[in-house]
Amino acid sequence: MMPEVGTYGGVHLGEYVDTSARAVVHREPTRRRWAVEEKRRIVEQTLAAGGSVARVARAYGVNANQVFQWRRQYRRGLLGPGNTEAVSLLPVRVTEALAGEAGRSSGEQRRRTALGMIQVELPRGQVRITGSIDTESLRVVLECLLG
Repeated sequence: MMPEVGTYGGVHLGEYVDTSARAVVHREPTRRRWAVEEKRRIVEQTLAAGGSVARVARAYGVNANQVFQWRRQYRRGLLGPGNTEAVSLLPVRVTEALAGEAGRSSGEQRRRTALGMIQVELPRGQVRITGSIDTESLRVVLECLLG
């Protein structure tokens, strides 16, 4: 079918066209949504022997901070079944009190006992704490060494 003479695209020549309306473009969100199974698989790669959060994150195009967040969720059991780390018992050695403490009063012995020493040897380091032990500080140090 031939266009009408004196028209262009259905508009008569010499006519004004309103071009002030803006075109609405719908874009898909650029934010990636990761399935729980994918998160779990990525986290398990970082926990494997020789695994590096930075390397694994880079391989999947994920920010390393996001992978650390997923690791925390994984350890809390929030990334599905079978994702909690096995808990194993550690060997503990209790040593005798120093011979010089035998003659002290019971109050002095109690104070001395409260100021003990904890030594923990882990694959990524060693922790030795002497004196009064702050449980929150110990928890933070152990999480850093185990994580």
